[in-house]
Amino acid sequence: MTHILTSPDGTPASRFAFGTMQFGGRADAAQSAEIFAACRTAGITHFDTAWVYTKGHSEEILGRLIKGERDQLIIASKVGYTGGAGAQNMQAQFDTSRARLQLDCIDILYLHRFDAQTDLRETLGWFAARKEAGDIRYIGLSNFAAWQVMKAQMLGAELGFSTDILQPMYSLVKRQAEVEILPMCTDQNIAIAPYSPLGGGLLTGKYTTGGTGRLSEDARYNSRYGQAWMHETASELSALADNLGVSPATLAVAWVAAHPAAPMPIISGRSAEQIAPSLAALDFQMDAALYDQIEALSPRPAPATDRLEEQELGA
Repeated sequence: MTHILTSPDGTPASRFAFGTMQFGGRADAAQSAEIFAACRTAGITHFDTAWVYTKGHSEEILGRLIKGERDQLIIASKVGYTGGAGAQNMQAQFDTSRARLQLDCIDILYLHRFDAQTDLRETLGWFAARKEAGDIRYIGLSNFAAWQVMKAQMLGAELGFSTDILQPMYSLVKRQAEVEILPMCTDQNIAIAPYSPLGGGLLTGKYTTGGTGRLSEDARYNSRYGQAWMHETASELSALADNLGVSPATLAVAWVAAHPAAPMPIISGRSAEQIAPSLAALDFQMDAALYDQIEALSPRPAPATDRLEEQELGA
């Protein structure tokens, strides 16, 4: 597994990352500063943003917040969500991101999503050149299917590098990554920083009590997490959390982090109060019995070969 380290002291990245998607959006500058302070107090050193987040405000706010302790932090950003993965577009977005973050080097740079219209050799060649120049330290891929990652691995071998870190979606209600992505990362020594461990907020339990948020306000999130069984899983997780005297958000994040592939979940939120249960998962002790109990609350994905009888036998 690639070990993501700070520079220049080589301190390992924190077990969780914090995603700043709401900086400059649902979280204004003052709230963002409070969130950042809470994360640092909890020991978070890994912060994730993207060129596309909140029209650039996320990167700008994060850039101001990291001043004075840059060398103790891992800063990640993403390019190519819009405009494609051609070298010219990625370079323009990358330069803008560096200016916003006030950084010459961004520790982790992800391709935000696969671009079928651009030759992957061009994309990877640009990433390889940026790494060789010292503009980035780790090469990441986000929202890639397993076959797309392995294609990048094959082409990367020709260019003398491999993917360092992958950013897939993963939560108790979005478990597709278990089928091929997580085992592939283990096999290929790729670090994993999964996003949305709370299922867009569904697994916080607030929707079971009539609360509102992205799932009720954003049609995309409502579509992504709108299936009845997902809401049933959220209700059952909340009941289990009540019995244990903890927040369901704490259980949801701790469960993702406890996967044998050792992922580093990206937590997020719009206030220091809102992220507290997720930060509490850093210290939550998840034993094997509880892990299995939580796992049973949602359907287990079928194996890629669809040989269910082998999965049931533990093959």
